[in-house]
Amino acid sequence: LAAGDREVTTEIYKKNYPIIKGWIIKKGGAEADAADIFQEALMVLFGKVQGTDFKLTSSISTYLFAIGKHFWYKKLEKLGRDPSVLWEDTGTLEDTVTGYDDEIKVHEEREVHYDQLDQALEQIGEPCRSLLKAYYHDDKTMQEISADFGYTNAENAKNQKYKCLARLKKIFFTMQVR
Repeated sequence: LAAGDREVTTEIYKKNYPIIKGWIIKKGGAEADAADIFQEALMVLFGKVQGTDFKLTSSISTYLFAIGKHFWYKKLEKLGRDPSVLWEDTGTLEDTVTGYDDEIKVHEEREVHYDQLDQALEQIGEPCRSLLKAYYHDDKTMQEISADFGYTNAENAKNQKYKCLARLKKIFFTMQVR
């Protein structure tokens, strides 16, 4: 995305636009509103990934959805509509605010887990950190990892990945207990 790869942008659009569109329509918006909001959210993401200090700590979907929600609520405020009372069947204002607070709490808990995972990855050391990054982040195949890391075959690379993942889980869940 940071490099301006059109295929990446198209893939992000295909995976995320329907979700945001559905949510905005459910919240009283039109498809044109959803298209505008998603475009704005995508531009924010694109601008952020251009910065050298930007670190995405959630999935792209979560990030875009959060930005989209923010923009939608801002638009409703500009129109003089209270976003928390759009639908009569959504319950009381208190229920709506509580639901939003719950979403924020879940997001904050997820952020804590991502931070703990980063810490666990730092503790696991090399070559496990690089191997897991190659597989899960860079989407490399076991054949590619085998060649990159000097394993005799893909099966040995797979066994090593399994051992590294088991160590990572142990470190991660030990952090959770503390």
